[in-house]
Amino acid sequence: MPRPVPRTDVLLNLFGAPHQTDLVTSALRLATALLDRGARVQIWSCGDATRLTGAALGDTAPRDLSEPGREHPSVARVVRDLITDHPDRLYWYVCRFCADQRGASEQIPEVRTRAPFVFAEHVRAADKALIMGVC
Repeated sequence: MPRPVPRTDVLLNLFGAPHQTDLVTSALRLATALLDRGARVQIWSCGDATRLTGAALGDTAPRDLSEPGREHPSVARVVRDLITDHPDRLYWYVCRFCADQRGASEQIPEVRTRAPFVFAEHVRAADKALIMGVC
């Protein structure tokens, strides 16, 4: 039986291909700012945004050839660290259909994969919802 969706102040919906714009940075900065103010936040990713938390990404981003000795965290690690820092106030969900369709069904353990038909439950559980990306 699926877990009930916790009440949150804000639901951020990440749709589309966030890697093509500054959407990921904007979403993570907004989530961090909300968490810093004590808000409870849930993030739902659909479409190509489901790849952001794929287990295959590992902990580090590909090397920047202009700085070969410097390590940068992958988006999956940034998300995992955010959830670890705010375990009772940040919830990250991935649309199962979109993830499966894109070969990203294996996610980091900190995120939950949900069926697309329960999305309405997530909207109802949030005081405010913001769509980021394309629908």
